[in-house]
Amino acid sequence: MPVDAERLTIAFIAGVTLTKWTTAWQERHPRIPLAFVPTDAAAQVAVLHRRDADVSFVRLPIAGDGLSVIPLYSEAAVVVLPKDHPLADASGLTLDDLAAEDRVSAALAAADAVELVAAGGGIVLLPQSIARANTRKDVVARPVVDAAETRIAIAWLADRTTPEIEEFVGIVRGRTANSSRSPQEPVVAPKPPPKPAVRKPKPITGRTRPRKPRR
Repeated sequence: MPVDAERLTIAFIAGVTLTKWTTAWQERHPRIPLAFVPTDAAAQVAVLHRRDADVSFVRLPIAGDGLSVIPLYSEAAVVVLPKDHPLADASGLTLDDLAAEDRVSAALAAADAVELVAAGGGIVLLPQSIARANTRKDVVARPVVDAAETRIAIAWLADRTTPEIEEFVGIVRGRTANSSRSPQEPVVAPKPPPKPAVRKPKPITGRTRPRKPRR
């Protein structure tokens, strides 16, 4: 598959770690640089329609009209609490445990929501990676065992699928260099099987007399 573009632009929602995939891309296609566009929930799909990115790592659910979407993995939810909260020492919580708690608005950016929690403004449920990225000494994050998981997916415009996008999606899905031949990997013709050895008849070095028939 020919892969020959000026660059590939990747948008990503907070909490997604790209290093493994981008490192593999750069090893296989060093002449095609990558560009990155951080997004939020409001822009994770819009960035594709605006042509600001070729692919986008999104947090589901999304409006998938006109998109190709491949789910990648699921992520557990945690609750962020003030460090001195009565539930802060629990190893795991349920939604019923949190029913009476004030909730921080989900419309806030994660960093602002966690800051408000630290100030005693309530609690907030976040995907685990988001909570980890916004950790503070005055808050704790605890698993919510019955909260819905969120799913991370990769998406792109279906009618703008390019060889570069197909190649990158293949890398994300675990395709190896051996199963995804890049321009830097020459096509090597298979070696023909070895020819079977042919034994040459031994030369006759002397005469032999015919045996007389027995009487």
